[in-house]
Amino acid sequence: MNAKEMWQVYCQERDLGRVDFWQYGVAADKLAKLTLDGVKTATASAYDLYLFDNTEDLPEINQYSVISDSKDEAICIIKTNKVTLVPFNEVTAEHAHKEGEGDRSLAYWRKVHQEFFTDCLKEVGLLFKEEMIVVCEEFEVVYPR
Repeated sequence: MNAKEMWQVYCQERDLGRVDFWQYGVAADKLAKLTLDGVKTATASAYDLYLFDNTEDLPEINQYSVISDSKDEAICIIKTNKVTLVPFNEVTAEHAHKEGEGDRSLAYWRKVHQEFFTDCLKEVGLLFKEEMIVVCEEFEVVYPR
């Protein structure tokens, strides 16, 4: 079952709005599994990339997303419960823990996200800065595969 097929099954008895289809930018299979297992209940993205690209909307509360693995196989559907914009250097330990990665510490979160954001921003000619705005999103799995 692919992402769109999963969404159609989920929507058959519901009147739902906007939906996005995506996979995590790094370790898509591992992070999708953490999401499906309820360990990963948050994610973060670089706000500047939304401004630069202008083809993807910021996540919204009550928005649904179908998460797929690296083979574009649908893993689960999530519903966004909270979206906050905060400087990178003000992301909280609570948010880092909710992301469910590594040892779930803020130090680990900062290390891997600085590396990830640096690479992503570099691809479009932008630089990572400690003060850059991060889109912190919290969600829940509403439909597993």
